[in-house]
This record gives sequence, C-alpha cells and structure tokens, in this order.
Amino acid sequence: MSALYPFLAPDGDAATDLVRSTEAKAAESLELRLRVLAGLGPALVSCAAAMAAAFRAGGTLFAFGNGGSSTDAQAVAQVFRTPYGSSPGVPAICLTGDAALLTALANDVAFEVVFARQLAALGRPGDVAMALSTSGGSVNVLRGLEQARRTGMVTVGLAGAGGGRMAEEGLADHLFVVPSSSVHRVQEAQTTLCHVLRELAGRARAEA
Repeated sequence: MSALYPFLAPDGDAATDLVRSTEAKAAESLELRLRVLAGLGPALVSCAAAMAAAFRAGGTLFAFGNGGSSTDAQAVAQVFRTPYGSSPGVPAICLTGDAALLTALANDVAFEVVFARQLAALGRPGDVAMALSTSGGSVNVLRGLEQARRTGMVTVGLAGAGGGRMAEEGLADHLFVVPSSSVHRVQEAQTTLCHVLRELAGRARAEA
C-alpha cells in the first residue's frame, strides 16, 4: 500500500493523505505530458503529415498493443474513425478486437505473430501501423512492426522508458518515447500523444 500511496501515514488522516497522493500523481502526470509534448512537437507534426497523406490516398490505420496498451489501441481506432470537427473519420482497426482470431493465431501458430499475421493479411502499402508498448520490448508488437515495414506501411511506435527494442531496432518511421518507467504515466502520456496526432492529422488533411 505504501508503495502506491507514499503519502499515507499509519497515524495520519487517511482521507487527507489520499487527496495529497492523488494531487501529487496528477501533477506528475501533467508535468510529464507537457514535457513530452514540448520535446516532440516537430516530430508529431511530421508524423501527422505522413498519416494524413496515407489517409488521403485511402489508407487504413491499424493499431495494436498488449494489456492496457491494447485498450489504448482500441481507443486510438475509435478516435480516428470518429469525425473531429470538420475532419472526417478514417478507416481504423484495432488488431486486438477479434478474440476468436487472436486466440486462434496464438494457439495454432504463436503468440508472437498475432499482430504480424493480421497485418500480412489486411495491410497494404501506404497504410499506417501504430504500435503501443510501455516497454518497447513486446515481441509480438515488434513482429507486427517488422511485418508492417515489409508491407510498405507507415510505421508509428509509442514506447516508454528508453524505447526498448522498438528504438534499438529502428522499426518505427516515427517513434515517440515517453521518458518514464511508470506504466501509468507512460500510458497517460501516450493517450495524449495519440489525441494530438489525431487532431494534427485531421488539420493536415483539411489543408491539403
């Protein structure tokens, strides 16, 4: 308990301590997101332009990740499919949405290829593959990016800490690393990055 809520004291006011802990975590999250956005501005604009070009050409966005990153990937697909202001939605698919297909691939082939096999079947040159990982080292995510590269897709990677193998192997045309070892903070910042990319890509499409 103390690891999650360091402000809790055995003899303190639990409600007050929880409020202080929540405020501290919120401040930490906000500071990290602002720092990430400040450092990645030009890279975000470049990535959004590449995504907008892909969408103008009829490309589809494929998002994928594991665990909480899978949930974030589903949100990414929903956000990009949904019209935003004057910007229409675009074709966007989350590769963890089909439980039957995922379990078939994991059981009959290997868990490492659950994303790669889907991209091999569905992806086309010029599509966009967005991989989300807090560690940057999930093997199935890396294999997915490799397949996307072979197909000729625009590859976008979001990772935490130092970027892990996703950064080391240079699998993403556009890589966004959140400098934190906290899974929670990384996912919060990645969510912000995805929403920024959606807005910027929408603007780039409208201005073309």
